[in-house]
Amino acid sequence: MTELLAASDDTPPLTALDDGSGPSLLVVHPGGGDATAWDGVIRHLTDDFRVVRINRRIYTPDAEIALPHSMAVEAADILRVARLLDPPVLLVGHSSGAVAALEAALLDPSAFAGLFLYEPPMPTRELIAGEAAARARAALLGGDRVEALRIHLRDIVRMPVGTVDALLADQSLRTALVAHATAQIADDEAIDLLGTGIDRFADLAVPTTLVEGELSPAHLRERLHDLAETLPDARTVTFAGQGHVAHLAAPVMLADAIREAAEHVLGDHGPK
Repeated sequence: MTELLAASDDTPPLTALDDGSGPSLLVVHPGGGDATAWDGVIRHLTDDFRVVRINRRIYTPDAEIALPHSMAVEAADILRVARLLDPPVLLVGHSSGAVAALEAALLDPSAFAGLFLYEPPMPTRELIAGEAAARARAALLGGDRVEALRIHLRDIVRMPVGTVDALLADQSLRTALVAHATAQIADDEAIDLLGTGIDRFADLAVPTTLVEGELSPAHLRERLHDLAETLPDARTVTFAGQGHVAHLAAPVMLADAIREAAEHVLGDHGPK
């Protein structure tokens, strides 16, 4: 694995993890962690693909997060890295990373041969965080990052209360999540700043695979279905028995779905 550097005249350099060889996959990781969160998936792809994982700025160690954070910044970062790769490029995004991926594709559809989006929490009919964002921000400002995370998981992601309590009771998981709490809440706020509605994607004709977990929160699946009805060239894949974290629970299933999507959109440039 090497590190890819994307320089810019007006922003600090952006880095990405660069693995494997072959057709280009550009991966935008979900919130609450960093690019290594997808390690389990990537190891099943690098024999056939060049996989580049963006280190999202707000989730890098010691990141200084300028508020309000903007998905436009993330979209510009994605395009900056995409232009360093040999086309065609399949853009893969997960959760808030999938929201950023959609915004990047809207800025420059020609940069990508296809999109693979795993449950982007796009505010299709309602905001993703709403009033819960204010409570989470207040908890952060009060120095209680665990409570901010509790609000995020319970009231924004809408995980069952028992599941949230179990996650935060695990010392190692709680420590890992708390490390990214400030970035996570900024991420939620940035999605809400997009406003409700997705009509702007009605002409985005990039071939798109939308992925949902059978056990995911209902609002995430509803948002995905709204996107499926709006995007002109979209298909939906449902992961049986999975939720929002198949990158951890079923990495082979997720890698296989990406491989299938790549074969669909990359044509003769796909894996041999």
